[in-house]
Amino acid sequence: MRRNIVLIDFESVQPDSIEALNYEHFHVLLFCGANQSKIPFEIAATLQKLGPRAEYIKITGVGPNALDFHIAYYIGRLAAEDPSTFFHVVSRDKGFDPLIQHLKSKKVFAVRSESIADIPIVKNGEKKPPTERAEAFIVKLKEPKVTRPRTEKTMASAIKTHFQPNVDKAEAAQILKAMIATGFISVQAGKIVYAQSAT
Repeated sequence: MRRNIVLIDFESVQPDSIEALNYEHFHVLLFCGANQSKIPFEIAATLQKLGPRAEYIKITGVGPNALDFHIAYYIGRLAAEDPSTFFHVVSRDKGFDPLIQHLKSKKVFAVRSESIADIPIVKNGEKKPPTERAEAFIVKLKEPKVTRPRTEKTMASAIKTHFQPNVDKAEAAQILKAMIATGFISVQAGKIVYAQSAT
């Protein structure tokens, strides 16, 4: 799959969660202003999970558009390295729009979104049917060092967290049902039992 680099303007947008970006095809660059000294635990924990696919970039200078110019620099540098990359700028700052338009004119894939949930690839992923989302979550559970839920309740909660913010209780139940249909798991008296092939 094409590499997707998400450049978050943390001065403009402070997302509650970036769990939706915890997939192999996403790389995340979090740009912090010179006066920003704290990152919420939820964000830091998810970025840590991404390992080398995530990076904090703290701006040293202050002034109008200082952070914006840094984002523009990184897009230019990374686009030169891999022209097939899709760049997602997460910012409420419409000043990025002329840059996005220029990048598109140069055949560079780029878009500005006002939140993580508005990123087109994230949005489209969340509209997939329960069977496809079940398969995606199974892939996640097969990753090394992932803690697998042991009860039906914690599994439903994990599904909601993974696909947030657009999965409610009913949809989580549908995804769980689809996971059972694959044979990857079964539920016995509220407990999750993983198939032999799941190990």
